[in-house]
Amino acid sequence: MSPESGRAEMLDVLSAIVGEDHVLTGDATLSRATDVYRRGKLPLAVVRPGTVEELQNVVRAAGRAGLPLSLRGGGASYTDGYIAFDDDLVLVDLGRLDRIVTIDEQDGYVTVEAGVTWATLRDKLAEKGLRTPFWGPFSGLAATVGGSMSQHTISHGSGAYGISANSVLSYDIVTADGAILSTGTAAAGAAPFTRHYGPDLTGLFSGDCGAFGIKARITLPLLRSRPAHRPISFAFPDFASMHEAMRRVAMERIEDSHFSLDAALSQGQIARQDRAGTSIDMAVSILRSSPNLAAGVKQLVQAATSARRVIGSSAYMVHYIVEGFDDAEVKARLHRIRTLATGLGREIPATVPAIVRGMPFAPLFNTLGPSGERWVPIHGILPHSRVAGFERDYRARLASHDQQMKQLGIWLGGMFATVGSGGFLYEIALYWPDEITDYHRSVLPSDYLGGLPVHPASPEARAFVHQLKSEIIDLFVAHGATHFQLGKAYPYADRLAPEALTLVRSVKHALDPSARLSPGNLGL
Repeated sequence: MSPESGRAEMLDVLSAIVGEDHVLTGDATLSRATDVYRRGKLPLAVVRPGTVEELQNVVRAAGRAGLPLSLRGGGASYTDGYIAFDDDLVLVDLGRLDRIVTIDEQDGYVTVEAGVTWATLRDKLAEKGLRTPFWGPFSGLAATVGGSMSQHTISHGSGAYGISANSVLSYDIVTADGAILSTGTAAAGAAPFTRHYGPDLTGLFSGDCGAFGIKARITLPLLRSRPAHRPISFAFPDFASMHEAMRRVAMERIEDSHFSLDAALSQGQIARQDRAGTSIDMAVSILRSSPNLAAGVKQLVQAATSARRVIGSSAYMVHYIVEGFDDAEVKARLHRIRTLATGLGREIPATVPAIVRGMPFAPLFNTLGPSGERWVPIHGILPHSRVAGFERDYRARLASHDQQMKQLGIWLGGMFATVGSGGFLYEIALYWPDEITDYHRSVLPSDYLGGLPVHPASPEARAFVHQLKSEIIDLFVAHGATHFQLGKAYPYADRLAPEALTLVRSVKHALDPSARLSPGNLGL
């Protein structure tokens, strides 16, 4: 049988499983086979199973044909995790696995299929006055629960409850032979009401980037929503003051969510909002997220009179969203945050976190720069003791490239967060003028794209960004940083001690002996 006839036969088999409309080939795969950063080779097909049973059958069929499988959730990643670099790869898009399976209020858990977005889950739980501890990244309109658990992420709820992996009880994993492997108490045939029963099998699959198995269903704990909330923001004159204030607050776990932006990113957000025409939406979100109408009106006045001036004059800003059982508890937590920031920064109008509280999952405008530039973020999680050294060496590295970056129109911004009490997330956004991709055209409204400047292809700038990205990742590693969303972009296997790497490879071989799942992820 020729390779061409073998491929055609495989496409027929996949179509028989999921339906012809859900097997995409050729140019129809472009938007799904491209991530935020780039595209590799086109896959043999993008397959979109609609049930867990269809997913199992797709995996079995690919196994019989000896084809590798890559996995796509919401698609808003940028570490080559689902990008094809080999021929005849089948890309499995899990977006149609979008059912909320069970909401069990008595036993306190919710089970969802992997393709459920965080926005959908939040809205459904809010109807019952419920939430999950971690409840999604800022990209939650597109980001899926399965993708976040495969990649690790932070944002909403992370201040109090940690990263995404801290908010999972159980998985139903489709292994490379198409079987279902359950973790947590479900591994013993019980309800998935708690995570720990002997060795933590749930943790084994968290952050695996799909290399160990395919998350089909995820079970998360439920909490009763806390009705009281208020935002608070601070401006800092320098990086060191901002970092110290954030470290102090992180030690006390007194806020639900937080993030910090430097001046470049803050001002870019204003430009992006102006282009998107979101002023009315922002006003509504402030009113919606305020403790009462009077507080909302006050924030609107502050937004209209001082927010832009403050952002324009502040080197770094930190924004907190504080939740509690009642307003008295929230005010006590705000007072403590103010005390911890005393002598380091000044309080400013809390317009930005009020908007985020009202619109936690914004459209994916940030997948391009405010003037239509291409965008890719890179990050590292540093121990607090290593942050100052990294900041010093990173600034020196940028200075050495200053002239070439200016010539190519490349600029950078920073976003920061604490991870637990001991870690500091340092995220760098790189922007450069270049043509947009099929991914951008698929996720951004045409009227928004129509209002942006159009940049020609710039292979030189693109190549320099790729070089700079690699240099910064090496710098992170030199300062002892770790990473989320490893994919193929960040080193993992190469950094492990021999004993740990032997264990990881043994787990991979036991679950995926032919190494067909997410080839190249984690460096495996």
